[in-house]
Amino acid sequence: MQHAIKISLVTILVLTIAVLAPAQNKTDDKKPKMTTAERLALLKTFNGEFVKISPGTEKFPATFVMGSSDGEASEKPARTVKLTSAFSIAKYEVPQNLWEAVMGKNPSKWTGPRNSVEMLSWQEAMAFCQRATAMMRAAKLIEASEEIRLPTEAEWEYCCRAGTTTAYSFGQEARDDGDKANKASRLSPFGWHTGNAAGNDPPVGALKPNPWGLYDMHGYLWEFVADAWHPDYKGAPGNSSAWDGQKKYVSRVIRSGSWRDRHPSLRSAARLPLPDHVKSDAIGLRCVKASTETSDKKKGTE
Repeated sequence: MQHAIKISLVTILVLTIAVLAPAQNKTDDKKPKMTTAERLALLKTFNGEFVKISPGTEKFPATFVMGSSDGEASEKPARTVKLTSAFSIAKYEVPQNLWEAVMGKNPSKWTGPRNSVEMLSWQEAMAFCQRATAMMRAAKLIEASEEIRLPTEAEWEYCCRAGTTTAYSFGQEARDDGDKANKASRLSPFGWHTGNAAGNDPPVGALKPNPWGLYDMHGYLWEFVADAWHPDYKGAPGNSSAWDGQKKYVSRVIRSGSWRDRHPSLRSAARLPLPDHVKSDAIGLRCVKASTETSDKKKGTE
């Protein structure tokens, strides 16, 4: 398999300068404030959109091979990771109306209530998870022992692969033999990329899901995970804990690729670093719902 581009300096530059780009399609400041009933309805919808993942049962393998032996240096060495705890992951990236319900405003450049939220930093993504947890506990939508959080990098790739071992969850190749330039015919039904998207404009879930019913795992927006960035997997945990997730690092990991990227960046193993304060219209988030007990155990391994 060929990887047509290096997904490091050029892509990072594009993502970084996006924070300085002029705003587009900004929400109207005169828009009526969301009511308590509207916020609750959105939280209920969010709570109903999680997919239960139970490693070691039925279709969910207890282990998977994370990374790629023939990919970028940051994806090596490929290694077997064991998952021991059940969790739930959102089938969609966080949409703008949900973000506004929790955070009070919509920071996105490409606006639409069910478009993925963007123009947020890793720090703000963490704040969203904390506020959503408090609001959903108060509304008795989740138990006091549950929380909303970012997925760990291992959880993210496990869910992106959805039991597959190929470069993408739909197969090994993104392109047909006749595809040229940015065209990727096999990828396009599953992911928004530079060959089929002009911006962050469609609603979440407009394309086909992966085998576990998760949408936009390949492309649309890069997604923040909990882990600090490391240049490769040497010394990485053998379980699904966040690697240095609680430490004060400048750079965090983003996964998935985006509408700004060519197909190699949308592979299941593709990953990039990003300073935790940077915002871009090509970066959003997806949430996990899990027991705080299992989350604490993950934190304790760091």
